[in-house]
Amino acid sequence: MALKMRQSLAELEQEFREEMQEDRRRRERLRKEAVARSRRRHRERQEKRGTIRFWMLVLTLILTAVGVTIGMFEALYALLG
Repeated sequence: MALKMRQSLAELEQEFREEMQEDRRRRERLRKEAVARSRRRHRERQEKRGTIRFWMLVLTLILTAVGVTIGMFEALYALLG
């Protein structure tokens, strides 16, 4: 009876160790997935900000070109008129 009990105890300890190792692997995998998700979100936010900044720059350049053109024609009209 004692031998059987020791064997059962050894089996339980082995199962417990295996479960702990599996749990450790699962935690590590979840941590890596969370880090990857965080990096992906950060990269997406940066890309979105970059796109917005690009279009703001394009709009600013166009408005500047239109303003300078209008100002030049008004100045020319004032000088000739």
